[in-house]
Amino acid sequence: MKSLIKKLIPKFLLQWYHKGLAYLGAFIYGNPSEKMIVIGVTGTNGKSTTVSLIAKALEAGGDKVGALSTVMFKVAGEEELNDKKMTMLGRFQLQKYLKRMVDAGCKYAVVETSSQGVEQYRHIAINYDYAVFTNLTPEHIEAHGGFNNYKEAKGKFFEHLNKKRTKRLRDLENKKIGKQKNNIPLCHPELVSGSAADKEVKKTIVVNADDEHADYFLSFAADKKVTFSVKRKAEFMASNIKVTVKGTSFDYNQIAINLKLIGAFNVENALPAIVIAQNEGIEIEKIKTALESVMVIPGRTEMISQGQNFFVMVDYAPEPGSMKKLYETLDQIKGSDFPYKKLIHVLGSCGGGRDKARRPILGQMAGRKADLVFVTNEDPYDEDPMSIITEVSRGAKEVGKQEGKDLFLILDRKEAIKKALESAQENDLVLITGKGSERAMAVAGGIYIKWDDREVVRELLRK
Repeated sequence: MKSLIKKLIPKFLLQWYHKGLAYLGAFIYGNPSEKMIVIGVTGTNGKSTTVSLIAKALEAGGDKVGALSTVMFKVAGEEELNDKKMTMLGRFQLQKYLKRMVDAGCKYAVVETSSQGVEQYRHIAINYDYAVFTNLTPEHIEAHGGFNNYKEAKGKFFEHLNKKRTKRLRDLENKKIGKQKNNIPLCHPELVSGSAADKEVKKTIVVNADDEHADYFLSFAADKKVTFSVKRKAEFMASNIKVTVKGTSFDYNQIAINLKLIGAFNVENALPAIVIAQNEGIEIEKIKTALESVMVIPGRTEMISQGQNFFVMVDYAPEPGSMKKLYETLDQIKGSDFPYKKLIHVLGSCGGGRDKARRPILGQMAGRKADLVFVTNEDPYDEDPMSIITEVSRGAKEVGKQEGKDLFLILDRKEAIKKALESAQENDLVLITGKGSERAMAVAGGIYIKWDDREVVRELLRK
């Protein structure tokens, strides 16, 4: 039905169709984004982890928080894994979740805001107060028709930030704690005009200064612009970064923060949480405790153990940029606490016309780094899954891998994982990438098959 609409309706009318649905969804659910402070997070890598860490840091202030990301949906104290196969939900689902947050008493909503979601105007009926930029590397290039279009799609979100009405803390607090009597809110006595709570919620841009495209995202209008960095001078800086298999530590303003999350890139994911929580008046010691309490982000450098004598890690890493950072992390943590010998990598690539150019690149990267490479099915959509596997394996062959010796093409993903686990010896590392904590596999005919790499691994290890 959706594809038919795209074919029959001219582009300019299709835009108004998407915009109309967005505004209709917001109207039906009572414009919930007007009743919370909304933080949008965009970029190529690290968005979901950043969303989770921002939510956790804001909770340290004692307020209820909602969050929507590729990984999970959170409404106040309730949390569930994202099973929709969408980074940014459709317009009606998105507004429905925001309404649930308002009803649950959330002061904040943290929303992972994708470029494809922006192109379909899913963001347009949301009144954001913060726009966070993590980083930008080539991704979704075919869907956007080029890297510059991809960057500009992200830019449209930042442009949108200042177009919406500026909120006032007094209004938000009235909606949060006020009671209804004859449809008139009873104001809290402290929230009189001119009080501290009557201040405006400033439209704020938060940008990773280390990214080469930082200046582009800082060029958009906002009441306040803040930068963070692990490499250069910025308002919020991290230093003395150390990575082990037990987590990642860094110093912020002479305060040591010890994340349980593996990978130096998680420092870049944590800094926006510090920026926003401090901007919201939360003490750094409370933020530190909150960030240190996060044990794992599902499907992100997640270690799986069922008592086996080798290591298993599941990670999302669907594209070359994130794969490069993952490999760098493995190099950093390899040592006495993580003495892995052979690296056995299970990977594939997404179908549905999504960035075909990256397939052989992923194969090349795995071919160079891993001792054994298992190329398998991921999310073929309506493409021939074997052709996708062949394209990935072509890259591995180009750098010296030989099919049947150290390169294996296995269509069935569960069978590929099983063979990889069976090939592991003591202290080897089996790395499974491409899906992370995703709850489904997208196959032909718009069918979603129930799937979770982590559960498949646990099941196989138990056997």
